[in-house]
Amino acid sequence: MIILHGNSASPYVRKVLAVLALKSLPYEQTQQMPFSKDAEFQKISPLGKIPALQDGDLTICDSTVICEYLEDAYPDVAVYPTDIKGKAKARWLEELGGSRVTELASGIFFQRFMRPMAFKQEPDEELVSKIINKQLPPILDYLESQVPAEGFIFGNLTLADISLVSPFINAGYANYQIDAEGWPRFSAFMQRVKEHEVMSPLLAKEAKMLGM
Repeated sequence: MIILHGNSASPYVRKVLAVLALKSLPYEQTQQMPFSKDAEFQKISPLGKIPALQDGDLTICDSTVICEYLEDAYPDVAVYPTDIKGKAKARWLEELGGSRVTELASGIFFQRFMRPMAFKQEPDEELVSKIINKQLPPILDYLESQVPAEGFIFGNLTLADISLVSPFINAGYANYQIDAEGWPRFSAFMQRVKEHEVMSPLLAKEAKMLGM
């Protein structure tokens, strides 16, 4: 049995959940928070990060490593393109989603959601404004040029689509919405990903868990 460790609201955990759902793989999940002092979890994830995955006698960490393993071990439903150039582009978009996009979107989420909810602190709206008005627009301009007017980047829903959209789902919990007039193509693309038959139930369950 596959066991996934990590809180569903993490963009990185959400990636793995989506891959498990796309591949129709049965699994168990522990809603593990990152960087806990749980000694047992540190045996599984020595850096304290989420997600971590166990599959039989295999234990691995890092969302990209996990997703690549699931693709290799359970190839029936592909979550990467099969051609070399397509796969390279998909990996780049996955990296972009997991690095700079997540960094910026998580900044909004932390300030407007985590600080009030978890730490009883006021958000730093000056920092949020800088992210929204200065740092995100160049990234959104690039994403606007990368997504199709209809459907998904490589035809079927893949990890590239999920990785680009997932961080903005968290920002949405913090009352940030992409300006559909400024970035109409990416805004519509994001909505298609969220409404996909695999993603929609995951997001509904996640929102309920967060009390949204």
